[in-house]
Amino acid sequence: MDSIAILDFGSQYAQLIARRVREAQVYCELFPWDAPMERILAIQPKGFILSGGPKSVYEQDAPYIQEFIFKTGLPILGICYGMQALTHALGGQVDASAQREYGPAEIELNLPDTILEGIRKVWMSHGDRITRLPPGFIALARTGNSPLAAMGDMKRKYFGVQFHPEVHHTPNGEILLQRFVVDICGAKPTWTPASIIDEAVERIRQQVGRERVLAAVSGGVDSSVAAALVHKAVGDQLVAVFVDTGLLRQNEGEQVAAAFRDNLHAELVTVDASDEFFSALAGVTNPEQKRKIVGEKFIRIFEVQAKLLGQPRFLVQGTIYPDVVESSAPDRNKAEKIKTHHNVGGLPEDMQFELVEPLRYLFKDEVRAVGEALGLPERLVWRQPFPGPGLTVRCLGEVTRERVERLRAADAILLEELSKAGFLGKGAETSQAFVVLLPVRSVGVMGDQRTYQEAAAIRAVTTEDFMTADWARLPHDLLARVANRIVNEVEGINRVVYDITSKPPATIEWE
Repeated sequence: MDSIAILDFGSQYAQLIARRVREAQVYCELFPWDAPMERILAIQPKGFILSGGPKSVYEQDAPYIQEFIFKTGLPILGICYGMQALTHALGGQVDASAQREYGPAEIELNLPDTILEGIRKVWMSHGDRITRLPPGFIALARTGNSPLAAMGDMKRKYFGVQFHPEVHHTPNGEILLQRFVVDICGAKPTWTPASIIDEAVERIRQQVGRERVLAAVSGGVDSSVAAALVHKAVGDQLVAVFVDTGLLRQNEGEQVAAAFRDNLHAELVTVDASDEFFSALAGVTNPEQKRKIVGEKFIRIFEVQAKLLGQPRFLVQGTIYPDVVESSAPDRNKAEKIKTHHNVGGLPEDMQFELVEPLRYLFKDEVRAVGEALGLPERLVWRQPFPGPGLTVRCLGEVTRERVERLRAADAILLEELSKAGFLGKGAETSQAFVVLLPVRSVGVMGDQRTYQEAAAIRAVTTEDFMTADWARLPHDLLARVANRIVNEVEGINRVVYDITSKPPATIEWE
């Protein structure tokens, strides 16, 4: 299968480049900029894409393009810092700009019929700019602040753009990337859900052989699709284990059991461990500590189940790309750590399992496409995303049974009303919505009586990839109806607020 190698210079957007390339049905892999030559060339790339990054090329410890990249003679596309690194390496000049360019901009094309055709509005994020092109390059586009906003060496098939074509805020940016990987690099678009399944099945069989495998299932799309892939690969060797933590959404346990028995026809073991989780979380308010507690408790419970099931060596988890990015897995990038995900960075060091993670480098939309191709029901594939630590990270402050019950009831009201109004499910504009319970009390009045109760926050976002997100513009009457029901039907909540923060700067989950 043809592939593209993406070199990550530390950009939080680097994984978005991979997503856009895969949308063009071309396989790609993301590597740290300084990954060994043997590792990068092992995928036999048809070309290279250089990501953005936070550094300046003239800093002493700045990342650089390794010499073997040029020696391959393959096409190169540099994005933002990648363009600057390409310029610096090939004899051009990069300088600090007197005016930092961040946000929307319009480019003017210098030539017709290039990979930039159709690009006008772009998203900029840079403090440096190109002041002299390398030999062999010509200027392809400019902006008011960047006279050299894009460049190209047509003979060597080297290109650079100062903007970010991978983000949603650059209309038609995905077309530019498609032109580069398909037209310039000559990569065949054969990366499809069917090919993903075939390759995943082969990898799983090679990894686990004839041994039994435990699957950690939560009812979320990620763990469900991961388990379905493993079941397709090894059949009855799989045992799905569902842990009822007491931190699930309303009626989730029953729905998970029905989905796995009716659709996967896989062996399912249910473990009620709510007492253990609440005991371990008692008195804990730090979000990172909560995540690590939940992660370790999960593994300890699976170790007990493993002994009862003959000690399988392998554990399936539904880890996906955004989990890896926000936990900053050191083997994939140099980006700053945002927070620990229990199924990536919250696992104990002495864990007794070898992980099977068939979705580790897939984005949410790819996971759903694979789930549909596997024949999983729509209600499971398009289920609302739910974090591994469950309601732990939506119950801010101390996690108690009483507060979780309060949160669960409020969350169920929100999801019910959004579903009835057509704002959830396949094709709906709202990608994720939930309630957060705040450790903040405020004064209220109910029936002429003074109340002093907790506040709840509604979080609803729109996103294509969960790497960036915007707050959903829900109708005011819908929000009013949800808030009214929560205050009237859920004991202990007397105030409801709506979160209107995008990602970035915030993350989607509050903790």
